[in-house]
Amino acid sequence: MGERCDWCGDDPLYVAYHDKEWGVPEYDGRALYEKLVLDGFQAGLSWITILRKRDNFRAAFNGFDPNEIATWGTAEVDRLAQDPGIVRHRGKIEAAIKNARSWQQIEAERGFSNYLWDFVDGSPVQNRFHSMAEVPAQTPLSQRISKDLKARGFGFCGPTIVYAFMQASGFFNDHLVPCPRHDAVAAMG
Repeated sequence: MGERCDWCGDDPLYVAYHDKEWGVPEYDGRALYEKLVLDGFQAGLSWITILRKRDNFRAAFNGFDPNEIATWGTAEVDRLAQDPGIVRHRGKIEAAIKNARSWQQIEAERGFSNYLWDFVDGSPVQNRFHSMAEVPAQTPLSQRISKDLKARGFGFCGPTIVYAFMQASGFFNDHLVPCPRHDAVAAMG
């Protein structure tokens, strides 16, 4: 049995995230909205920072219900900008609300999950990277998805954020081949 991907280090929270969540295919549209928003909040920060605040984010954003968040306005932005339990970046908070409205449009058209999974023909891409040096920060596909999301009104969804989101959500199996999770996650696809 190989060693887990080295990006997660030895922090118990990060290890649990790596071993149980990261790379597992996600098909729930609400959960995908949450993951995309959290990856947007991560921009410029480390993922462990967001992971440590994730429960606070979930409470502050009322479970990341996009239908509720889409109704929010200035009062909610002001409330969240004062919440020390989350990342208090006004632009990212406003983007989460804007993204909820865009999510609603896609959800009504065809389903947010279907929309995203169609980019990979409905099946996770099984990468076979052996070292972190091989894993890209973005790809032509993440660039295309980012462009499409932005055209649909999403914010904080550049190609690097989109690629990280797609790795975390199981669109790409980017567990390193020596990692025991690589084959386990591949079997889920």
